[in-house]
Amino acid sequence: APLTLIKKNYSHMKNILFALCTAISFSATAQVQQAELLGQWSDDENIVMVGWLQSRYNEVWGVAVNGSEIGIIGSTAGTHFIDVTDPTNPTETVLVEGLATGTNLVHRDYHDYGGYLYAVADEGNGGLEIIDLSGLPETAERVYASDEFIRRSHNIFIDEDHARLYAVAGVRGSGVGFDVMILDISDPPNPQLLASYNGDFNGVNFPNNHDIYVRDHIAYVNGGNNGLFTYDFTDVENPVLLTSLTEYPEEGYNHAGYLDEEGRYYYLLDETHGTDIKAIDVCDTDDYNVVKLFNAEATSETTIAHNALVKCDRLYVSYYYEGLQIYDISDPADPVRIYEYDTYPGPDEDFFAGAWGIYPFLPSGNILLSDLQTGLYVFGAIEEDCTYNVLADCDLTNDGAVATEELPTVTELRAFPQPATGEFFVSFTAENSDDVEFTLFDISGKAVKTFAPQNISGGENTLTFSLENTAAGLYFLEMKGETVRETVKIVVQQQ
Repeated sequence: APLTLIKKNYSHMKNILFALCTAISFSATAQVQQAELLGQWSDDENIVMVGWLQSRYNEVWGVAVNGSEIGIIGSTAGTHFIDVTDPTNPTETVLVEGLATGTNLVHRDYHDYGGYLYAVADEGNGGLEIIDLSGLPETAERVYASDEFIRRSHNIFIDEDHARLYAVAGVRGSGVGFDVMILDISDPPNPQLLASYNGDFNGVNFPNNHDIYVRDHIAYVNGGNNGLFTYDFTDVENPVLLTSLTEYPEEGYNHAGYLDEEGRYYYLLDETHGTDIKAIDVCDTDDYNVVKLFNAEATSETTIAHNALVKCDRLYVSYYYEGLQIYDISDPADPVRIYEYDTYPGPDEDFFAGAWGIYPFLPSGNILLSDLQTGLYVFGAIEEDCTYNVLADCDLTNDGAVATEELPTVTELRAFPQPATGEFFVSFTAENSDDVEFTLFDISGKAVKTFAPQNISGGENTLTFSLENTAAGLYFLEMKGETVRETVKIVVQQQ
């Protein structure tokens, strides 16, 4: 069932969390190995440079088609398809010229689904491109190119289990901006708009953001200078803000992140020089907890991580000046650095250069990495353990046992009318009698009204609550007793 418990902003947690994280005993690091470089590709002669960044290349992706493994890398020219089936001889077979190109084109982003590649750019009128991959390695045909939904966007992510494409930080062809957009791609070459959110939607706040990760309709949205936000998009017409984490140890520009296989730990990367990667326990939406800070163990104070992906028990990071960094997350709360390869020969600076994107999901296990200055790298596969105990629910003891689902003590819970004015009613069936406290929270997690405790009886209950002096907006009524902990949403209309 969709989660409906809103998270409070944790302004009071920063000092506590920092003390906790710095008090953690860091065990001796395992011997870090040099990753095996198998091949490299670039085409500097035919690709123009972004002058201020001294870059030609950006995001990387990969696909396996017709028995071949294909690396995909963006550049100022477009989307390059590189045959890496023989990883020692990466060979470009197709270039799909971008709708936007040139010396201002810094960032493209990719994701594939159903035999098609989806591509956006963050500069110019790049639109949404959909490329048919079925002819690879010889051909790749663009079958959709439009700015109807997306003129530009910083990042896209596809929730493959539900055929939804999420785009963030963009502008539509009409010129209207969006913070998050959701497209139905169940018919892959014919996307359909499900929702577009900009700033505030039905009382749910969407701050300016940067990147997004989604699993089973739960989205982790990196809000740049605003923090980390978690939403439930199960019902796109009624999104729910689950969590806003706005202060945490070594906070910076909240750039990107990725969820571990079990769905308990989220690895957060702040694109701010000198800040560490954070391992965050996100199991309990009422209490996000930064459990570990870790980094590339470089001597420079300007080291900076960029993007990360999780595969099995490995965290793969493109770490700008420090190149490729790989961590053992067999203990997800305690990552250990095990492989590295520095793709950038120059010194670390208070700027941006080196490793940009990473992709470890090819069938061979070979790892693709893109470098802003030097193009595509292919590294040899490393040992992984994919025998995760995927939990049906978070196991708060972290002992590896599958958590058993607690049956609710309150069922058939609903608040009505929706929207409400003056007063509203809550009906439910309770398993036991209990003394219950009732508190109304706004979308920021602030308690705006506390009602008198009430004794509920076993069986059917209907309670009445006054909305006197309550502003219009989206609220959450929390019910809290010895056997009851439930939350129900209520929309309040202007009185």
